[in-house]
Amino acid sequence: MKNDVVENYQRDEEMMILIFAQWCINHDLNPVEIYERAYPQQKANDALKNAMENTVPKEESNYIPTETLLAVLSMFGNEELAFICSEMKKN
Repeated sequence: MKNDVVENYQRDEEMMILIFAQWCINHDLNPVEIYERAYPQQKANDALKNAMENTVPKEESNYIPTETLLAVLSMFGNEELAFICSEMKKN
């Protein structure tokens, strides 16, 4: 049971990262640059690199509302990243 919970969390976290990466692509933003602005002290994020391999061109993507992205990021404790994304959307 414990392994199932961990696996589910990891799968959900991967989905959150993919949503973030695709939202960035849809807004002509670089996901790595946005992530580094939010977390300058962290090294390269392998999960983000993996997610970027699964993004599609914005013309092929479904619309991802900014509010949805911010809610998903907040659910995983990524308030800094949510703040940067909301600021980028305003510009």
